[in-house]
Amino acid sequence: MKNFDLEQPDLKQPALKTKPIDISDALRSAGADAYLMHGALHDRDIYYATRFLASDPFSYLLTADGNEILLIPDMEKGRAEVESRVFNEKIKTTSDYKYRDLVKEKKDAHLAYTLVLKKMIAEIGIKTVAVSYNFSAYYYDALLKEGVKVILMKSPFTEPRSIKTAEEIDKIAQSQKAAESAMAAAIEMISRSSPDDTGSGKLVYNEQVLTGKMVLSEIARVLLENDCADEQTIVSCGPDSADPHGKTYGALYANHPIVIDIFPLHKYNRYFGDMTRTVIRGEVSEELILMHDAVKGAHEIGIQTAKPGVTCAEVHNAVCDYLEAAGYETYRSGSKAGFIHSTGHGVGLDVHEMPSVSDNQHILEPGNVITIEPGLYYPDVGGVRIEDTIVITKDGCRNLNTMPKIFEI
Repeated sequence: MKNFDLEQPDLKQPALKTKPIDISDALRSAGADAYLMHGALHDRDIYYATRFLASDPFSYLLTADGNEILLIPDMEKGRAEVESRVFNEKIKTTSDYKYRDLVKEKKDAHLAYTLVLKKMIAEIGIKTVAVSYNFSAYYYDALLKEGVKVILMKSPFTEPRSIKTAEEIDKIAQSQKAAESAMAAAIEMISRSSPDDTGSGKLVYNEQVLTGKMVLSEIARVLLENDCADEQTIVSCGPDSADPHGKTYGALYANHPIVIDIFPLHKYNRYFGDMTRTVIRGEVSEELILMHDAVKGAHEIGIQTAKPGVTCAEVHNAVCDYLEAAGYETYRSGSKAGFIHSTGHGVGLDVHEMPSVSDNQHILEPGNVITIEPGLYYPDVGGVRIEDTIVITKDGCRNLNTMPKIFEI
């Protein structure tokens, strides 16, 4: 057999092994000795705590004094030792607790895994273990039946996750850059379209009716080229755009606002970006021009207000004040039209996470990454929304977006 000389592939650098996140205060407040998680590929908290993901469920136990165990299937041990931040001596496999023997004995894989968790908890000397509100109901009940004291608590990682490190901010910026590239491609496609000759108002691109689905496909293509996954991107036109999360898969129309909201998930660093632009192709009514101007002004006020020491309510109310002064309703006064959602939200491992930029007293801190996304929505006119993602810095904020807000294209 012929031997082929292959170039040595680029090998992933081993993860930096670090101490676990300190959740001792949260555990003491909850009356627990440790926190137990059980999840898989889409569990953001378990990834945040361990910097490890797998397609099959695995578990992580963290005590108040910083002891920890990462419990994984046997086949994942080598990868966990390379990729996770957990020190290798704290990485255990199910075979360390005789899982396969327990399956044969109990003839129930779930019960066997419960007994593995029980052994792990006992091994580390825990009396009371806390689990999150979304912990498996089966394992919660089964552990209780096995005599393990289990209590429910709010995730202790919610607040730590809201303060991003410089590395996390760089990862969000990568996703944001991908979002801008995809947004530019989408807007270019719409700008190169024109109304059809029949008077229907439908936009035509390359001799075929331009649809929301076509624009979504272009966005997905560009995101993929930038190592990002398409996560429920919004393209909405005309009446659909009057719903903040409305979508248009069919024809896009001239003279109607088109809202494009892109929030990609980076396939490798696992962090989201988020941005929105509203564009229109064709004739623009005075009413829509005024709406866009108002939203753009409110957006600028929101960014100017966002800084350390300011509450989320102050940012939200500044946006509402601006829009109300311009003659538009807000949901602050109970309106069902106009500005009918919060001003923004945190962005990170989830596209929506803490802090919520709404009527609450959360104080912004350096490292918060939030969106500023005012919008106006009227069923008989359509919707307009503008969104950027910003980082709260020690003396203000930094906008991760560079793309201008051009309405008429």
